[in-house]
Amino acid sequence: MPVDTGLLRPGDAPGPGAPPPADRSEVQTLPPSAVVAGLDSSASGLPDTEVVSRTVRFGANELPRAARRAPWRQLASQFTDLFAVVLMVASAITFLAWRLQDPRDVGTLQLAVAILGVVLLNAGIGFFQEYAAERTAESLQAMVPHACRVLRDGERREVPVRELVPGDVVLLEAGDAVPADCRLVEAYDLSVNNAALTGESDAVARTAEAVAAGPVLQARNFVFMGTDVVVGSAKAVVCATGGATEFGRIFHLAASAPRQRTPLQRQVAVMARRVAVAALATGAVLFAVRLPTGQSLVSSFVFALGVMVALVPEGLPATLSVSLAVGVRRMARRHALVKKLLAVEALGSTTVVCTDKTGTLTQAEMTVVQVWAGGGTHAVSGVGYAPEGEVSGNGQVHGLLRGAALCCDARLVPPSDRQGWRVLGDTTEGALLVAAAKAGLDAASSRAAAPRTAEYPFDPVRKMMSVVCTDSGDDHRAYVKGAPQELLSRCADIDWQGSSRPLTGETRGAVATAIDELAAQGLRVLGVAARTVSGPRPAQDETENGLTLLGLVGMLDPPRPEVSAAVTACRSAGIRIAMVTGDHPLTAEAMARRVGIVREPHPTVVTGDRLDAMEDADLDRLLASSGELLLCRVSPEHKMRVVTAFQRRGEVVAVTGDGANDAPALKHADIGVAMGASGTDVAREAAVMVLLDDSFASIAVAVRLGRSVYQNIRKFLVYLFSHNIAELVPILAATFVGFPLVPISAVQILAIDLGSDVLPALALGTEPPEPDVMDRPPRSRSERLFSTDVVQRFLFLGTIQALGVCAVFFWRVNSAGIPYSAFTADNPVYREAITMTQAGIVVSQFFNALAVRTERQSVLRVGLFSNPALLAAGGLGIGLMAAISYAPPLQAVFHTAPLSAADWALLVCLGLLLLVAEEMRKWWLRHRKSSVREGAHR
Repeated sequence: MPVDTGLLRPGDAPGPGAPPPADRSEVQTLPPSAVVAGLDSSASGLPDTEVVSRTVRFGANELPRAARRAPWRQLASQFTDLFAVVLMVASAITFLAWRLQDPRDVGTLQLAVAILGVVLLNAGIGFFQEYAAERTAESLQAMVPHACRVLRDGERREVPVRELVPGDVVLLEAGDAVPADCRLVEAYDLSVNNAALTGESDAVARTAEAVAAGPVLQARNFVFMGTDVVVGSAKAVVCATGGATEFGRIFHLAASAPRQRTPLQRQVAVMARRVAVAALATGAVLFAVRLPTGQSLVSSFVFALGVMVALVPEGLPATLSVSLAVGVRRMARRHALVKKLLAVEALGSTTVVCTDKTGTLTQAEMTVVQVWAGGGTHAVSGVGYAPEGEVSGNGQVHGLLRGAALCCDARLVPPSDRQGWRVLGDTTEGALLVAAAKAGLDAASSRAAAPRTAEYPFDPVRKMMSVVCTDSGDDHRAYVKGAPQELLSRCADIDWQGSSRPLTGETRGAVATAIDELAAQGLRVLGVAARTVSGPRPAQDETENGLTLLGLVGMLDPPRPEVSAAVTACRSAGIRIAMVTGDHPLTAEAMARRVGIVREPHPTVVTGDRLDAMEDADLDRLLASSGELLLCRVSPEHKMRVVTAFQRRGEVVAVTGDGANDAPALKHADIGVAMGASGTDVAREAAVMVLLDDSFASIAVAVRLGRSVYQNIRKFLVYLFSHNIAELVPILAATFVGFPLVPISAVQILAIDLGSDVLPALALGTEPPEPDVMDRPPRSRSERLFSTDVVQRFLFLGTIQALGVCAVFFWRVNSAGIPYSAFTADNPVYREAITMTQAGIVVSQFFNALAVRTERQSVLRVGLFSNPALLAAGGLGIGLMAAISYAPPLQAVFHTAPLSAADWALLVCLGLLLLVAEEMRKWWLRHRKSSVREGAHR
């Protein structure tokens, strides 16, 4: 009779998220043979009809979505930004001043409304960017595959995790994330990491045997959603899914945790505080300076307010959000999913990439091309996973390929309408199955004839995997495959030309020579061995020692065609590439030469054994050398140690990985890069970036785009603060020369910020990478947004703009031929002069936007018209300025006057002067750089 595990029965209320059953502890007391029946399942898994029925009753196997802030709360949060608070206070004070005026000046009311309008615009842009970013993140996460292996109707299948139902029979292997709460029925050397539930990161052993009743979380025969398989393999039956799991209980705590700000966001917040304080302090000082001159309290306040508004870069929060969002979306289009904004920032300063070989540099479609057995080499024809080809002398390699096929957990999947032949499981094992099929062996029939009774899964320390099968009646035979050197050390005999003979020094030398010859061709080499054992479940030590070597298998994983260009790009960008692989040194070097990582005749090749013998100081000296570096036959501990050593030297390290054993290095690296297609769930969870196509070329693209994002942020900082100088300097100049009126009013400044500032800045945030962005060294990790280069550049451009604007204002004022004290706000010449000031800033900002598009390259080289959004935004700003100058209703609001064609021509000349000056500065930078290079080559 089935145990009541809390599974819903017909007539129960359906729906996901039911609480976990209180009596699930009864399941842990059942022997493995009774678990399947106790959980209303079967040894062959659930039939499809029952899966559909249970899906309706239990819902999808997914955790409840984290509660989103209501849209109105998201919108309200936009008004807590420091710039927004400063402007809202200014608007409120201005409105109060208008209420206290007698008579009331409509211009003061217009100013209060205009300031509030800027706040509302920024809030709207920020809200829509955040809202869109959330949906973008959800859609991008959905692109990362989350699947698990199950038995259904007696077939091994791969299904999406969300489609699991209670009663499903799940197959688990090292590197898998446990997809639901499950009771084990078979476990082979299984250990799991329960850190997500218990906080303890050490692997804990699991068993399929019955345990005493007690708390489910302490049951050693259960595995839980959110935990990871570290070592071994298992078969388990699902007993709870989704919100009914133990992890579902605590998930909402993590989902509701506050989002941490990145260093970039913190830098911007610090800058905002400093700018706000500077604006308030400057406004207060000038307010105090003007009061003793006889100006009214309100007019002095409006003057000081204009200074404050001129210093506040109102468009900065919105442009920052847009630039980061555009960068993340661009990376996603190029198959790089960035999970944290921190990765966008760090990518621009990456100095070292520690890359795996298989799958990242190669196509991850292993193909056996040579087999060494009985002292001879046999060619294997055909490529890819289609079992089309033949093995020369297949009679001599029959035992070798049969043993290799029996020692595989992967499955060869026939082609379907959507895709061709593929492998479900490890690609290396897939290649062995294909080679066996080419030799006329049917893997399924072989497994049926020799059922497996025990298994010792692969782990990176032993570097081998072994299985025990019932073979030839009641005999029990072990089959082992793994790294050839490690396997050879455990062999006592060799299958030599059809008979078994002891492994002498001569034959060992012949095997070692064969290994080196295969590896020198760039082939990955596996050894296969076997022995008869004493029973169906012998000890591991008996299983993997005293072996008979059956032979060697050489397989090739061809490099991806796009990798060579990506490696060259990284070299040009000053990024060092170190290959870190578990493969044979000769195999690794051959592949590294094919893709361009190695060009020197004698690269530095370091094995795991040599790393073990090194002190940290020796490793530091090794990494300090500028030579090409290959790390071979390394374990996860070695990989972690190398990453730490690079970071100790101040390097910014990106690390690629796909297995569970790569997770520590991925987490510890500055940029952990996981494989999205072939990687394990554990690796993808540990990484901050996921390559959806598994290609190294996507890393190079992501670095290029990451550098571009940071550059674009610097560009619009230069753009915003240079025009702030142009707004502030005329006001200060008028104060010091004794002119009684402001050269530009606060309402005009807001019109500039609102109409001709924000949109071009947003367009700069979408600027594509500069042509030479990958020809520059990585930026320093300690470099700040407001670096010396940024400050010098906006001071240079801002000074030119300010001088031009002051010149046209005082030129027009002096053309009236009357003393400064005689000017009033209604004087036609004064209105023309302030119109020239506003138009001068708008026009010069258009040319400034073109100038800051590049940092060193001439804008003519990238093309004046290559960013149509920027041209449209600038044209819209100039059009709005023309409307302010000519439209009577707007003239009344801004106190402006119509400009002549000659006035516009003069302003365009000033803008061109700015562009020419910036082009000359860039030319000087390029000339100085080339001179330094020439000096270095002498």
